Amino acid sequence: MKRLLVLLALSSPTVHAAPDTDTFDTAVQQTFDRYQLPGLAVGIIRDGEVVYTRTRGELRAGGGEKIDNATLFKIASNSKAMTAGVLARLVDAGKLKWDDPVTKHLPQFRMHDPWVTQQMQVRDLLIHNSGLGLGAGDLMLWPEPNRFTRDDIIAGLQHLKPTHSFRSAYAYDNLLYVVAGEVAAAAGGATYEDLVKRELFQPLGLSRCQVGEWNRVQVGNVAQPHMRTSQGNRVIREDGDVVPNVTSMAAGGIRCSLDDMLAWMRMWLSPEASPAWLSPAQRKAVWTAHMPMPVSARMRAWDNSHFSAYGYGWRLSDVDGAWKVAHTGTLAGMYSSVILLPDQRTGIVILINGEGEAARTVLGQVLTKHFTAPQSSPTVAHYAALLEQERVGDRAARPKPDTRDRKVAGVASLATWTGHYRDPWFGDVALCPEGKRVRFVAARSPMLSGTVMQVGERWLVDWDEDSVDAEPWLHFTAAQADGDAGLTLSHVDPDADFSYDYADLDFRRTQACR
Repeated sequence: MKRLLVLLALSSPTVHAAPDTDTFDTAVQQTFDRYQLPGLAVGIIRDGEVVYTRTRGELRAGGGEKIDNATLFKIASNSKAMTAGVLARLVDAGKLKWDDPVTKHLPQFRMHDPWVTQQMQVRDLLIHNSGLGLGAGDLMLWPEPNRFTRDDIIAGLQHLKPTHSFRSAYAYDNLLYVVAGEVAAAAGGATYEDLVKRELFQPLGLSRCQVGEWNRVQVGNVAQPHMRTSQGNRVIREDGDVVPNVTSMAAGGIRCSLDDMLAWMRMWLSPEASPAWLSPAQRKAVWTAHMPMPVSARMRAWDNSHFSAYGYGWRLSDVDGAWKVAHTGTLAGMYSSVILLPDQRTGIVILINGEGEAARTVLGQVLTKHFTAPQSSPTVAHYAALLEQERVGDRAARPKPDTRDRKVAGVASLATWTGHYRDPWFGDVALCPEGKRVRFVAARSPMLSGTVMQVGERWLVDWDEDSVDAEPWLHFTAAQADGDAGLTLSHVDPDADFSYDYADLDFRRTQACR
């Protein structure tokens, strides 16, 4: 009997002291104020119980509708863990295996290298080891809305040239998660969206989460994305009455509320609460370090981290000796963060409907340190200052060119290069005169339309849409004996979002302007 009592004690979860919610309140309010956020929702779960929630701000700045625990946010790349979870459920059901060739489920699947096509397994779709460069092909997903389909993604992959060998290095991608969603659909006998509802939302009670097409008016309480301007926060890419089913859904298209995300974290941190949802073997598989990742200087300095790796839809690392399972999500005007400390049965979620990269980083760090290094008394001001030092250092090392002395490029100055161009995966663009200016217009990505500007002897595109914030340089190559003129693009700002993957474009002129 004595031995039985000891074993029971060892297997029982540790019960932690009540957290200091006043400290959390201070950090949330300071972050909200410092970064002038339009809206913010924060929740913490421990020992299977919600111990803290706070919301600030509005669905749309100045609109008067307050954010609450039921407000829907875009969780962006935190959708990836949900996609991985659906696949794990299908593995449990015997409908696929992690080491299945992708072509078993999608015979039309092709990578640039035929050998990689043959060797690519389902598991490889989830761990960023494909050999593609960072964010390769993301211009088929963003900016939204666009006219690329999931079939276009699968067809376009064969035209994306690798930057390193298969399984040799980590480089974050999104396209292969779209493929993973289609593998799930093929194996599960239903659309990706129906599988997510059936395998995830319904059994876990995520009653507010939305996937696929849905009616914003009927669902209600939906946060809108914002960008910060000199006049304050402004809504961008506002939802219509009906939210469409986007091509990027499996990589970053799901929306959930704070309460939904707390329930999602509870399932992972307290498996005894929903033991039937996923087997122990698949829980282990999802949180296994499948692909090594670099340990950044920030991780070493801030967290004393010693390892970093990618599981299936999750990043794995250590913080002050504690195991951390986490992911972030980033879309234009929407930021999310999920931080799990499994050994402490603690989870943190942050949802923001504005330009919140720094806010997400700082607040996530302060809240995490409360559990992993409480003696450090972390503050928002402390980590905000460190982040600003990094930013200044990065700008000094990689300065953004000064393009203020720009003018509309004359039609005559570009006469040699105007025309219609085609890239094998991105499709057609027109570089043609309109009145006294030259316009760049992408056929399948309407938001990538803008006016060509001249800066000294160089040309760049000034996009019409302010929220498309990564301008490209235009580089022309003269016609060769076996072809026509070429066009490539590169970032004006070296720190631009990697999903503007201009470097992967290789246009050839197909005809003159009409």
